[in-house]
Formats: sequence, structure tokens, C-alpha cells
Amino acid sequence: MNGAEARTIRVSAVVMRDADGRVLNVRKRGTASLMLPGGKHEPGELAIDTAVREFGEELGVSLERDALRLIGVFRARAANEPGHVVEATVFEHPFVAPAGSAKPHAEIEALEWVDPRDQRSDMAPLNTDIIFPKLIGDTAPGSS
Repeated sequence: MNGAEARTIRVSAVVMRDADGRVLNVRKRGTASLMLPGGKHEPGELAIDTAVREFGEELGVSLERDALRLIGVFRARAANEPGHVVEATVFEHPFVAPAGSAKPHAEIEALEWVDPRDQRSDMAPLNTDIIFPKLIGDTAPGSS
């Protein structure tokens, strides 16, 4: 394994949007950046199963595995681990009503619904550099 591989953190994350198009984000205890709910894969775990497990652990909300849609696999600078990159398999799940009243669990300190068009300095690079621009493009008039 070379140095670049050792510095890669593999995760799964979930985009969930409310009726206003805001995206659910979480902030882990002791950190400053908001990020999509999700986390690191367990040994032998499929990315989709990681997404379901982590969302449940972090927010106490059960997702339907079959309702997840793969957005893609992306690489970005890690928000909380200097010198690392995150390789994120990102899924989207339709809004689940209980998520509106979801409460932080596990290592999550706060959750917030964020408009992807807002310019904010407290967002993980994966959001600001890749996911939010993609979501804005996907919802723009005339996009497919």
C-alpha cells in the first residue's frame, strides 16, 4: 500500500432533501464542519449497507435500502483529518418524515438542514466542492 492509499478514508454518505430542497447535514462532536450523514465502512460491508447503518446510528432513522439511489463515488479533502482525502460513495434517499425531527445520536453533536446554494465556511469540502454544485445543477431548469 502506498502513501496515497494510506491517506484515503472510505465512507458512505446520504443526501436527504426536504420539500424546500435543503440537505440534511450533521456535525460530529468536537469538529467544526457540517457534512452529510454517513461514515466509515466496516470490514466486508457494502457501501449501501454502510449508508443505511450509519444513518440509523447517527440519527435514529431507518432508511429503505431499496430507496437509495447512487449519486456517485467522489474524492475530496477530508474535513476533519488533515492530510487525508475522503473517498465517498454518496447515495440519495427520498425524504423520510421522521428525519425532520431526527435527533443526534452516537458521535453526532448537531444536525442542520442546509440550502446547497448558501455560501458557508462551515461545510465539509465534499459538500462545497462536489455534492452541492451537483445538486444545484440537477435541480436547475432544463437539467436532466
